[in-house]
Amino acid sequence: MKTYYLLFWLSFILILTSCRKEEIEFVEAPNDDTLTPSSRVTNTMSRVAMNDGSNDNIIDNANCISIQLPVTVIVNEITVTVNTESDYDTIEAILDDSLSNDDTLEIIFPINITLPDYSTVTVNTQAELNNYAANCNGENEVDDDIECIDFQYPLGVSVFNTSNELIYTVEFTNDYEMYTFLSTLSTDVVAQLEFPITLILTNDSTTITANTLTELENTILNYIDDCDEDDDYDYNDDDCIGCSPSYVTTILTGCSDWTVDKLERNGNDYDDLYSGYTFNFFSDNTLSASYSGNTYNGSWSTVDNNGTITISIDIPSLPYCNNDWILYEVDSPPGETKIDLRVGEDRIRYENYCN
Repeated sequence: MKTYYLLFWLSFILILTSCRKEEIEFVEAPNDDTLTPSSRVTNTMSRVAMNDGSNDNIIDNANCISIQLPVTVIVNEITVTVNTESDYDTIEAILDDSLSNDDTLEIIFPINITLPDYSTVTVNTQAELNNYAANCNGENEVDDDIECIDFQYPLGVSVFNTSNELIYTVEFTNDYEMYTFLSTLSTDVVAQLEFPITLILTNDSTTITANTLTELENTILNYIDDCDEDDDYDYNDDDCIGCSPSYVTTILTGCSDWTVDKLERNGNDYDDLYSGYTFNFFSDNTLSASYSGNTYNGSWSTVDNNGTITISIDIPSLPYCNNDWILYEVDSPPGETKIDLRVGEDRIRYENYCN
């Protein structure tokens, strides 16, 4: 009988031992591919995922804050409700159509803004907004956010405790989720990225695959300055800062049959004066205008005067075209190009659906 009880207890102990052994099995996180708080790679990834506030610079002139939409603004006495980012084009068009150097843009408060860490704040006055904007770096100055490379989502992470036991897995679908996770990462856990990870270059949408944390960090750092982050206040980069005569020549001679969509001389609107005319600029500095079977010949040239591009146009039969025009801006959205030339209150803008 004693032998029976002894065998029973030995069997029971073996069963308990076996069960406990199964309970403490864990999945070990590789030490060389783990994220820890404040590590260089964690900070680098956070800079890629943080909020970029430069998209709405046409409204707030602040690279590190975003105004939440919808928002209503008054541009040169015209009320515009901005529901999506495409409505920034409406603001740009109003400013472009003005010959005044005293353009105005008034924001209707209160508004909500998003800070670099995705926290939101209600702002009630322009003075309050200016205070937040003062914390941003100026035009084209180096700032924290990395805009030349993006993560391709979804992106997975496994989270372990300090005993290397798997706690949970999570999948991120956007920068906000990624940034929030990285900013709240604690020393009580270890996070392992699920490789491979795909990165996208914002310059040309090229994709690069990283298979380790080291490859991921090196790729980000290699391309950190590989694009124009557009951290200036010129929406669409169309003010042609840094344009050269050769650049303008390439645009004008590269497309045929330009039209005049805006013409103002001596305070008068002549937008329809040359309606139906087509203009062609040639590389030998001649140009022609055609209308109803007639051709009017002339000349043109362009020169850089200490950073100011002057385009001289002379068509004897079309005097309202003629002037030593100053290049104001080149606007080239997909499928369309506009060359805006001005001198004082005078203005001519050529348009073409070739770019």
